[in-house]
Amino acid sequence: MRKKFTTLLIGLTASFHLAAQSPTDGLMMPQGQLCILGQYTNSSWENYWQGETKRSNTNLGTVTTQNAMLMGNYGITSDLNVMLGLPYVWTGSTKSYITGQKGFQDLSLFLKYQILERKALGGAFKIQATGGLSTPVSNYTADLMPFSIGVHSKTASLRGILNYTANFGLYVTAEVGHTWRSNVTVDRDSYLFNNELVESDEMPVPNVLDYSARIGYIKSRFQAEVWYDAFTGLTGDDIRYNEAPQATNKMAAGQVGVFAKYFITKRFAPLASVSQVLSGRNAGESLTWAAGFTYFLDVNKKAEAAN
Repeated sequence: MRKKFTTLLIGLTASFHLAAQSPTDGLMMPQGQLCILGQYTNSSWENYWQGETKRSNTNLGTVTTQNAMLMGNYGITSDLNVMLGLPYVWTGSTKSYITGQKGFQDLSLFLKYQILERKALGGAFKIQATGGLSTPVSNYTADLMPFSIGVHSKTASLRGILNYTANFGLYVTAEVGHTWRSNVTVDRDSYLFNNELVESDEMPVPNVLDYSARIGYIKSRFQAEVWYDAFTGLTGDDIRYNEAPQATNKMAAGQVGVFAKYFITKRFAPLASVSQVLSGRNAGESLTWAAGFTYFLDVNKKAEAAN
């Protein structure tokens, strides 16, 4: 009988809180400008939820997931941005005899469009929409949770964003999104799903609903915010007692975090974030911290200078 494990959602969404002009915020890149994000993230947990029951993870100790992320965001126009990101992920624990995985995870592509902007109440209201696709770029194993670096599922997502930014710098943003995820192939010919035996090597992966709210302050050299994030699988089962988690499980979590960024120069800004999971289902009670930088390039001006 396998030891009791749990799982942690691994993906680009954990990185978006640090990225300038990301798929989930109310900011846009100007036309012809490229923002490059480099970032390291560390997420660890000892306690977890098996279904809705909170348990201590004594046989694994502290489970840690780390990733190094590179992401680019380019302003095609002032109302249309394109984003491309790829993380390198590695996992491990302090007590387990199982070796963690490492490798490049999923390549993600997003288009973000500003539908509407209206000046009002001493600021501006914005409505935006983001569509995205992702696909695994390596043949990592999805069926080794919580040491898998991902679920190896192809995804498509769509989200709506509402933002208000006051002229003096205060802003509030609300976002809601839906992610569709493809089935995955695992290295076994049968598995239990909803307490029934399924004789197949293909597992369904639940689609995900996510939402967030943030309040912050932004000026030319400084940005800071507090945020709340939550996601939930729309279908799926719970981790079975004394069994490892699997891709069919319904994962959910809610977390709070803080973020800050400061421009040392006009183009370069270090940034940092910390967050804590407060509630969950089939997920770890993880503490996550991250640090990185953004660097801005005026692509159009470089092209004009070359000509």
